[in-house]
Amino acid sequence: MKNEEVQAIIGPQRSAQAKFVIELGRKAQVPIISFSATSPSLSPSQNQFFIRTTQDDCVQVKAIANIVDTFGWREIVLIYEDTDYGNGLIPYLLDALQEIDTRVPYRSVIHPSSNNIEIIKELNKLKENHARIFIVHMTASLGSKLFVRAKEADMMSEGYAWVLTTGLSSLLDPMGSKVMDSMQGRNLTSIKIKSKSTTSLNFFGLWAYDTVWALAIAVEKAGCIVHCSFLKQNASNNNVDLAALGIFEMGTRLRNTILTTKFQGLSGNFHLVKGQLEPSAFELFNVIGRTERIIGHWTRETNLTSNENLPKNQISEDKLKQPIWPGYTSEQPTKLRIGVPVKGGFLDFVKVEWNPLIISGFSIDVFKDVIRALPFPLPYVFIPYANKTRQSKGTYDQLLGEINTLNYDAVVGDTTIVARRSLYVDFTLPYTESGVSMVVLMKDDESKILWIFLKPLSINLWLTTGVAFIFTGLVIWTLEHRVNNDFRGPPEQQLGLIFWFSFSTLAFAHRERVVNNWSRFVLIIWIFVVLILTQSYTANLTSMLTVQRLQPTFVDVKEIIKKGYNVGYLKDSFVKELLIDQLSFNESNLKAYEIPGEYHEALSKGTYNDGVAAIFDEIPYIKLFLAKYCFRYSMVGPIYKTDGFGFAFRRGSPLVPYVSRAILNVTQDKRKSLEYEKKYFSSQTTCEDQSTTISSHSPSLGVDSFGGLFIIAGIASLVSLLVYVFKFFYSYWHVLSDDNPIDSCWSKLVKMAKHFDLKDLSSYTFKGEESRIHDVASPDNHTRNSTEGSDDVIIHDDNRNLSSSSRHGDASMQDVLNSS
Repeated sequence: MKNEEVQAIIGPQRSAQAKFVIELGRKAQVPIISFSATSPSLSPSQNQFFIRTTQDDCVQVKAIANIVDTFGWREIVLIYEDTDYGNGLIPYLLDALQEIDTRVPYRSVIHPSSNNIEIIKELNKLKENHARIFIVHMTASLGSKLFVRAKEADMMSEGYAWVLTTGLSSLLDPMGSKVMDSMQGRNLTSIKIKSKSTTSLNFFGLWAYDTVWALAIAVEKAGCIVHCSFLKQNASNNNVDLAALGIFEMGTRLRNTILTTKFQGLSGNFHLVKGQLEPSAFELFNVIGRTERIIGHWTRETNLTSNENLPKNQISEDKLKQPIWPGYTSEQPTKLRIGVPVKGGFLDFVKVEWNPLIISGFSIDVFKDVIRALPFPLPYVFIPYANKTRQSKGTYDQLLGEINTLNYDAVVGDTTIVARRSLYVDFTLPYTESGVSMVVLMKDDESKILWIFLKPLSINLWLTTGVAFIFTGLVIWTLEHRVNNDFRGPPEQQLGLIFWFSFSTLAFAHRERVVNNWSRFVLIIWIFVVLILTQSYTANLTSMLTVQRLQPTFVDVKEIIKKGYNVGYLKDSFVKELLIDQLSFNESNLKAYEIPGEYHEALSKGTYNDGVAAIFDEIPYIKLFLAKYCFRYSMVGPIYKTDGFGFAFRRGSPLVPYVSRAILNVTQDKRKSLEYEKKYFSSQTTCEDQSTTISSHSPSLGVDSFGGLFIIAGIASLVSLLVYVFKFFYSYWHVLSDDNPIDSCWSKLVKMAKHFDLKDLSSYTFKGEESRIHDVASPDNHTRNSTEGSDDVIIHDDNRNLSSSSRHGDASMQDVLNSS
């Protein structure tokens, strides 16, 4: 720039070098044109005289993220060199991966000067962390060493996947045969070559050729072949004196001409946008041996597609052709290593069969359906948690601990979500019912059969009904006593009649007729109440005699604890801790069982003969047990809250929210639920519904069930009685006051009560006796009337006063009352 007065500079090739040269170009106004400095940290918009005739590295991050999302990778490791070129892309790549919920648990940074030992050490660290998917972003010189060492570390075998960015994949040919052989079977990304050139140059060579051609065209257009010179402000001979460079007069014109130059070059359409090459399509290819196999293309309009001729804005259903993965296999790498419990009982949930290895069960079927419901493929392999003798290696807690030690990626089975387990694993949403309950033996209760006829109604209802019968009988007797001979007689007979009449309505066997309209009104309502009561009693008694002949031996946990009976639980289950910590059982009273048959045997023995009073277990296990033994056992008592069965993953696993959403879709699918029920719990349809537990409360009907009826009947009876009593007092109270005004109120009430016991001859029921009564009431027969007859009577006229004969001495009111 100082001695030769160059008008433009092509290069440098590395981004770190370009930073310094760009600053020189800015001072001298000399265009700096680079076809290989791809770091996003170099921006033409921020450096006026910097022109990039290649693509910015950050334009490929969307394509890489699309690849990762297509294969469903939710964890990936970045390997990049510790330079401006390597570090510049990482922030953009992390943002793109975060958008698709892919986690980067580890980043491997390798310095360009690292030797083979340092590279092998870093690769071994990745193997120890069980890293399987890698994105590599580095230059060819460092990349060539990395892949040779990765081959030696057996990291180019089955189960691994490597994705290379454009910078490295564009330089595959110069790496040499040894490097190429080590890279076979990887999935790579590369700039798509639009032209059909047969040149052996790599892409950077094509961009270099097009860069020189573009500069030549721009020089001619700008007229810089002659009469182009530098204006120098300092004639210093010091080579490091930047002020001595001077300023290129035609620099701005030449730069603008280069930016507007367009032509069809070897690398495709040469067109600069904002100072750099316009982003084009990407090509994805497999490296198989020394051959490259194109498996798809990516553009901003179509994203990933296996068809490069797909029209813009049209989405391809077939995104990529099937890649050949390391190990020459078509099976996608990074299969989830899923631990499966090896069980001795309740095999309907998880069953492991050997020779050949077949893993099945309810939990396995649910997991497979969940995987199919995911929006991306998720390959997996089941690994039984067994020792060399094919027996379980430990408890469920130990199995879950294998996730924390990276021996498994997940655990699938009948694993209960418990708070302390969530400290070292992440659970999905539950896929089963939650809760722990109690199963007890059902047997005939001989002591209750003798008095079962009392069971349909509760004690309170029996007492309320008895009181209602007596009250109704008393009201009817009161309303009928003065006008109906059937309700008259000696005191003991009338008292018996009160009880007899009301209770006889139970069988509608009452023979006494009622003549008072108020009595009829009360009786109609009461008979309706009796009808409802008798029908309800009959229905409930029938139910008890035909359906509920068996009763649970225990319904209260406190009773079992108080009497010190033994109880059982599932071996290696957290239920043991629940029984000790929450329910305060003595550990010596707890017995562990493994299979449903052992449950059956222990419960059959009962509280003696080394048996148990109850079995405590989770509801899914109880439902499975009752499906086989439902006629002999029942789930009773309260349900102790738990969170149900779930799938376990490593802490912070990005798969958990996806799997949880898929579980919701599967469990809320009615068709799927019916399939599970029919396949694993079908025998339960022949038994009673065990989903409803038998409570410790009596099934007897209570007062609340008939409160409305009793209120209606009581109001009707009370209103009728009050109306009748009011009319009676209103008719005779003034008579008593006129006869003896000095009597006290109490004396008058006593006389009124005595008068109440007399017949009311004004009633139509006694019209046949009226003439005889008139004769009896004459003066001549006064003495005989006072002594003859079993019933004393009194007559009143329309003015509700005694007959005039009583006022003139024929028979006074006092005489009549005395005679009665």
